[in-house]
Amino acid sequence: MSERGPATAPSHDSSPESPSAPTTAPLKAARRTSLLVTFVLGGLTALPPLSMDMYLPALPQVTDALHSPAATIQLTLTACLAGMALGQLVIGPMSDKWGRRRPLLVGMVVYVLATAICALAPTAELLISFRLLQGLAGAAGVVIARAVVRDLYDGDEMARFFSTLMLISGAAPIVAPLIGGQVLRFADWRGVFVVLTGVGTVLTLTVWRGLGETLPPERRHTGGVGSALRTMRGLLGDRVFTGYTLTGGFAFAVLFSYISASPFVVQEIYGASPQTFSLLFGLNSVGLILVGQINGKLLVGRVRLDKVLAVGLAVVLSSAVSLLLMATGVFGEVGLIPIATALFVLMSAMGIVLPNTNAQALMRTPHAAGSASALLGTSSFLVGAIASPLVGIAGEDTAVPMALVQLVCAVLSASCFLVLCQPWQQRDAQTAPAPAGD
Repeated sequence: MSERGPATAPSHDSSPESPSAPTTAPLKAARRTSLLVTFVLGGLTALPPLSMDMYLPALPQVTDALHSPAATIQLTLTACLAGMALGQLVIGPMSDKWGRRRPLLVGMVVYVLATAICALAPTAELLISFRLLQGLAGAAGVVIARAVVRDLYDGDEMARFFSTLMLISGAAPIVAPLIGGQVLRFADWRGVFVVLTGVGTVLTLTVWRGLGETLPPERRHTGGVGSALRTMRGLLGDRVFTGYTLTGGFAFAVLFSYISASPFVVQEIYGASPQTFSLLFGLNSVGLILVGQINGKLLVGRVRLDKVLAVGLAVVLSSAVSLLLMATGVFGEVGLIPIATALFVLMSAMGIVLPNTNAQALMRTPHAAGSASALLGTSSFLVGAIASPLVGIAGEDTAVPMALVQLVCAVLSASCFLVLCQPWQQRDAQTAPAPAGD
């Protein structure tokens, strides 16, 4: 793979307004309403944690209610995550061709309908099927949100905006399990999906009223499926872009291993109540938000992004090693507090790793933000979906699989960063140039 930019230019690159040209007047107008845009995009990026984390305290109850083993019920998480991975791969290029607004609204409407049907599912198999559809439709929010950020911002400003988004999207893992735990006090697990249906409806109406189009017609791709595939192939041909994509993907797998396994580890192994689990999960998300804000407000623009990212990956790797040592009994029998502390440090470090990998990758792809966002999201969600069932492979009585999966994924993330991104090299041009034609 070459380090130069991917050969991904659409046919519109010959227009007077090239993707790398100064921001157009409509985009400047969008920036003037940045507070509303921030809340809308934050809500869209919060959709995945809302869809999964609000449901986490109910996992043991769903296992009993549907008379299915824990490994089968964990597939409801995997199905949703896999749907979001595959959906981004389709919806991202669609947004490059037809603009951001229309695909987003269609996806949100389907998400609401699929979530409502999940509340009525009588069997685990049917629940898994509609969680897949929920993920496919919900992918529109997360992939188009990243593309809109790329439409509006560049460079360090984009990295700061991603960190700002974490203030909103990072609050979702705090609020979602708390809401889920409280819903379970008054209703069964189906009530969680009823609440999610309401949340999706409100977010759909907010997008319809508050988010305009950010991709002007002259900057849209005009090709079909073949053109989209060539664009993605060109993106993957850029070694540095691929490196940041894989770095973020494996880091996300570390995060999702925790999301998938922690309800059973914290509640079944260490005896915490659903409410205690929700509080601990929320505390970890507070750490992620705080570190994300430190990254955006204090580090970006003062310290090279690759240096900050390297520190974040080192902390993730150290935390994963500590968790594995504790889970295997190297330090003797440990209680909930040491495990929770290591998980807090690991989650907090994600406030550095995730926004910086996204920003570094998207800086290179102004000419294909939707497709680049799709590849970023698909790699993250697909690797996360693969990691999810592995954490429960040894049953519900040990935390070793969770810790081992986290360590392996942390090692792979750091390796991709070092081997493919080669952070010691000073790259004068962060943006990969697009060729003149298809």
